[in-house]
Amino acid sequence: MPRTKNRHGDQLLRSRSRNAAEQKYTEDQRRSRQIRSWIILVALILAVLLGFHFLRGRPRGEGGSAKLPCFANQNVTPFRDGVLYYDGASLHCLSSTGTIRWSFPAGEEASFCAGPKHVAIWSGMRMYLVDQNGNATYNESLEGTVQFVRVGERYCSVVVGADTEPKLIIKDLQGAQIDVEQEAYSGLMILDTGFFGEQGEYLWTLSLDVFGTAPNTILNTFQVGKMNTGEVSLGEALTYKVVYENARLRVFNTQQCYTYDYKCVQDTNATMLVYGWKLIDYDIPERGAAKMLMARTSQTSGVQAIRELRVLEGSSDKRYTVPTDCVGASIWRGNIYAFGSRYLYRADVNSQQFFVSGMPVPENTEITAFFGVTSDGRALVASGETVYSLSLPR
Repeated sequence: MPRTKNRHGDQLLRSRSRNAAEQKYTEDQRRSRQIRSWIILVALILAVLLGFHFLRGRPRGEGGSAKLPCFANQNVTPFRDGVLYYDGASLHCLSSTGTIRWSFPAGEEASFCAGPKHVAIWSGMRMYLVDQNGNATYNESLEGTVQFVRVGERYCSVVVGADTEPKLIIKDLQGAQIDVEQEAYSGLMILDTGFFGEQGEYLWTLSLDVFGTAPNTILNTFQVGKMNTGEVSLGEALTYKVVYENARLRVFNTQQCYTYDYKCVQDTNATMLVYGWKLIDYDIPERGAAKMLMARTSQTSGVQAIRELRVLEGSSDKRYTVPTDCVGASIWRGNIYAFGSRYLYRADVNSQQFFVSGMPVPENTEITAFFGVTSDGRALVASGETVYSLSLPR
């Protein structure tokens, strides 16, 4: 009997010891979990505080904006997914975020024009053609002072000579002469030219008869290297822009928007009244009608203070009102963007509502100018002389 009692006592003691050990192990686990939870909580708080400190200490707009190494008075121009500017001696090409890609010695008092893949540079009688990588494909002196150059997919048009006795020269992008025309423009002033067609094989020109009883603008069309395909008188109203879309030429003057084919035959059903409005940008998709962005003429004269916008798309005509005055506006991939001094406004062309966001630039910076949008969707703006590129919200 005593031996049995001792055995039960030993079992009870062992059971109590085991229970105590298990209880202590459970308590240790609970305490360990609490400690881990506190460590995780403190780490999260520190991460939030550090992130807040990082965001406060980081310049506003980093990632969404970039300060460019050029000034607003240096003819800042979008070129493909980059930026061109002229510093008085050289033409520079930057990426849209400010990295220098190439520089070309253009000389003093030079002008330039950007095309789809090439840039034309001229000064006096000298002209250069430079490809998108900064390599010169043409470098020669011409027979007269260069008035201006326009660059297309395959050709460039060069206007040389006196204002009212100009010569029009067509070259390919390696400088070989394709065509020349002088007699047709005797007594006229060539205002502008442009290439159109699927491969840029056609050319339009706008010229002004300054010696007639009333000013008259003339539209001519050519098939490059072959023949004149059409001519039409546009009247006294100042014609300032020709846009090619869907095998049609849309011709804008201060009164009307006319539509012609490549033979200058007018589609009278497509005429639209645009008096009081000015074309400021356009977006031509791969399919469908172009979207033409217009602003009130009174709001684009002198200091830009744009509040009212209009989009023409085929036979559609839509109006928009921006919440505040803007220094510029653009249309890109189906969205309208308007640039205020401190805010960026975005609206889908099918909506009347603008969404507002702050400009991703340093604090107390006011935007004073807009230069355009690059092909990768970055807007070029200025605050005084400082130039920024901003990533557009979508």
